[in-house]
Amino acid sequence: DIKFQIKETIGTLSESSKGWKKELNLISWNDKEAKYDLRDWDQDHEKMGKGVTLTVDELKKLRDLLNAMDL
Repeated sequence: DIKFQIKETIGTLSESSKGWKKELNLISWNDKEAKYDLRDWDQDHEKMGKGVTLTVDELKKLRDLLNAMDL
């Protein structure tokens, strides 16, 4: 089993018609150091979709890449 603990909810990017939310959270997986995590969650945070987990340095690099984009 995979253990997780949401340490902090940073924010929600979107919500599906079925109530699942794409969230950025700070999560500790299997009692390890918390990392930033972006994935879909059901309303009760019991079920989750596939996601991506980032260290602080990776999150900063992603921020820089997004800020450099011409949107």
